[in-house]
Amino acid sequence: MPDQRVVDPEYLILEAPRERKFITGSQAFAEAIKRANVDIAIAYPITPQSETMHLVGDLYAQGYVKDYYRAEEEYGAMSAIAGAVRGGARAFSATSGPGLLRGLEAIVSWPGHRIPAVLGVMTRVVNAPLSIQPDNVEISYLLNCGMIVLHAENQQDVFDFTLAGFVISEKVDVYIPVAVCTEGFFVTHAKGYVNLPPEDMKLPPRDPYKAPVPPTDCEIPPARIQRDAPVQKSNFMSYLIHAVWQQEIWSANQRSRKWIKHYLGGLVEVVNPDAEVFIVASGCAAAQGREAQRYAEMEGLPVGLVKVKSIRPFPAQEIREILKKAKAVIVPEHNIVGWLAKEVKAVIPNSGIVVDGPRVYGGMTLPVELIMEKIYEALGVKKAKKTVV
Repeated sequence: MPDQRVVDPEYLILEAPRERKFITGSQAFAEAIKRANVDIAIAYPITPQSETMHLVGDLYAQGYVKDYYRAEEEYGAMSAIAGAVRGGARAFSATSGPGLLRGLEAIVSWPGHRIPAVLGVMTRVVNAPLSIQPDNVEISYLLNCGMIVLHAENQQDVFDFTLAGFVISEKVDVYIPVAVCTEGFFVTHAKGYVNLPPEDMKLPPRDPYKAPVPPTDCEIPPARIQRDAPVQKSNFMSYLIHAVWQQEIWSANQRSRKWIKHYLGGLVEVVNPDAEVFIVASGCAAAQGREAQRYAEMEGLPVGLVKVKSIRPFPAQEIREILKKAKAVIVPEHNIVGWLAKEVKAVIPNSGIVVDGPRVYGGMTLPVELIMEKIYEALGVKKAKKTVV
């Protein structure tokens, strides 16, 4: 077994000295798992997630993960994660695109069964024609199941969100799963600088008895899996139990806000809060939005950036406050449906100021120039078109 010592989560996440490394997003996931004291990781390969779980398998061989195996398919992997967590384990898995959709029936049952697991989601195209390129439309499929959904901009976010995700999910007033999403290839297979705490430190083990729902053991039957006739066959009982439990899950989701603020510095990051025009973005689009804001600042344009870290719980109050004086809101996205733009429109009183796009999809990159065009349009700035002779 590796020579690691257990340290307090507050120290490991917020206070421990950090060393700068140049690593891929997949390696950042693995570095978080190395320090998370994970009991079991269950894998099923799909591009671009496969490399991450391969690296986690290496951690198992080195003794950082207590158990690891490859499932028969995604639904089986996600069902087995639920079983392991009900039995008291700390668990991790990851998936991508069509793999997420195949395992979705099991995944969306996790919040209702109070499964405090962490799921890495490396986004890619899900719709035909077949492609393995980055596109984050699949995040929209996770937004209404009750789980916490974080969207990582870069390799540093991947590490921080994943390590903190285990701690947040196991808080007794939360106790629901966390999805750490990031764009495949753009982040998972590209390198970036990541500040890492010492690898000889790890989180305390999970204590499954400090939980709102007790684990399955020799004395306690599986929690929240009702089989008796009154629950299944009485409409009144079924409606009542399900309605109350859904309210509790979404309340738990909202209660995670304070822990996201504590461990991740807030649900949003704001650059130039006094701006007239704001870019609101998450994931890799936030990285491109950051560049566009920098270009705009160099040109003396009043442009700010709101990076959304948490998609669920959604930072409605923060966004309303930040955008209350905005003249225009530009929402660049890596998907065709514009799920983030819809979220922003739903929480501000003047949704007409939200610019739909720019959007790219199917795996295309998002040129900063596309965002700059929207900025110029919003501010009424006329730019001469460049012509090639």
